[in-house]
Amino acid sequence: MGYWPKSHLIFNSFREHAKASIRQVARQTGLSKSSVHRLGQAMARRNQHPESWFWESKAGRRWLIRLVVAVLYHFGLKRGVGAETMRAFFACLHLEQHVGCSPSTLRAVMEQLEPLILETTEGWERDGVAQGQIGPIVGTVDETFLQRMMLVFMDLVSGYVLLEEVADDRAYETWYERVKARLKTLKTPVLYLVSDRAKALIKLAERGLECPSIPDLFHLLHELVKGYSLAIWQQLKTARQGLSRAQERLATCQAEGASAAQVASAQVAVAAGEAEVTHWEQVRDRYRGHLEAMSLSVHPWRVTDSTPQSSQEVQAQLADEVNALQELLESKGLAVKQKVLDKVRKQLAGLAAVIDVWWQTVRHIVLAGKQGRCA
Repeated sequence: MGYWPKSHLIFNSFREHAKASIRQVARQTGLSKSSVHRLGQAMARRNQHPESWFWESKAGRRWLIRLVVAVLYHFGLKRGVGAETMRAFFACLHLEQHVGCSPSTLRAVMEQLEPLILETTEGWERDGVAQGQIGPIVGTVDETFLQRMMLVFMDLVSGYVLLEEVADDRAYETWYERVKARLKTLKTPVLYLVSDRAKALIKLAERGLECPSIPDLFHLLHELVKGYSLAIWQQLKTARQGLSRAQERLATCQAEGASAAQVASAQVAVAAGEAEVTHWEQVRDRYRGHLEAMSLSVHPWRVTDSTPQSSQEVQAQLADEVNALQELLESKGLAVKQKVLDKVRKQLAGLAAVIDVWWQTVRHIVLAGKQGRCA
């Protein structure tokens, strides 16, 4: 019998017979007196907080194991949080007497968890394929660069990483070979593929997987942010610096007893500086508002009134926001980077196309449901 099963026996025996002697507990549990004495002392050393008793119970031990595994998985393996930080977290929960909390121990447990999680995932996947539970995929593909380049293929609906492999290049042939092999195992099609506008990834969708290639909204908005956020922020920063200097000058004039004319002139400068800051804050807010409106537009229903909309309507809304953004930049004397705007405008039709794909999927599901009821 292992350490914790013995501890649970002794814990339950002492809980049911609080005044029992070591000899009596040994007789009730079938353990030796030395084991009862040694494990009882260990239990007493762990009993340092009001909640400590719960971790000695069988239910508490199961919950404690779940907590440790969840922390190591979500924070350590998925987010890269350091073992020292997780040790401090467990210490804050008064668990240092109940689980091994040293950084080296936590790292060792994570090393054991990683292959077990992969084995479990593979088992679930095999069961899902065998039972026909894996539906069409809404895929996204991209490259990430750590020590080496890695190709990543993920299902956007579930967040399930379908492919994560190191590769020497990101050519169409490399993508197609690996993605096609993965989909063959899953026995499922791809509804559409979201990506940046890399030619290899567009080709992968349209030719390799024979599905629509949808631009990534994040990359599209990022193009606008790279093109204009710095210019607007620079104007706002300059206005704030000017206001700060004007306020310092006014404070100096008032402290040194300057003439009324000098004080009035300083007050005018402060008011002008405040107006300039307000002006560029409003420009920044309008700029952000256009970006937010573009993000909210890409939805099967209009956010303002929850009415259904088509891809043509979404494309028109996106075009209006880009035009309004260009007018804002021109009216405020900011340089209009035509290449950036042209690149964004070329992606609007593809971005809006996801709406039609969504409605087609809905109609297919509804039709299949009706046919199933008729059968």
